[in-house]
Amino acid sequence: MKMALSYSVQGFILLLTASLLVVSEANTIVVGGSEGWRFGFNYTDWALQNSPFYINDTLVFKYVPPSDTSIAPSVYLLPDLWSYTTCDFRRAKLLANATQGSGEGFKIVLQQWRPYYFASSGHNGFHCSAGLMKFFAVPLPRGN
Repeated sequence: MKMALSYSVQGFILLLTASLLVVSEANTIVVGGSEGWRFGFNYTDWALQNSPFYINDTLVFKYVPPSDTSIAPSVYLLPDLWSYTTCDFRRAKLLANATQGSGEGFKIVLQQWRPYYFASSGHNGFHCSAGLMKFFAVPLPRGN
């Protein structure tokens, strides 16, 4: 009886471990949905409505390239909450310039469990400081 119970416990642990290792398919999410990445849309609200995001999900930034009548956005990854809150781009990493969001858009994979702070510096930072063209995501480990 004791040996059968031991095998049952070992089998349960093996089954539990295997189920935790199953990797669900990652999602591809267009930032802003049908609105894309543009000035005048609230991406903080969008992120709250479309969360949670998961590790290995791909965010796609799609936007119209600049023209004579419009200022195209950019995509920056800000290093920390302070930079995000104050729209300080001094230590930010440019992920996509004004032309890289056209066509299929610019893609970034959320590879780690950490905050990702995104913003546009368009119109000398006004896109960000207006509080619209910025959002953050903290991807979670994907469970079953």
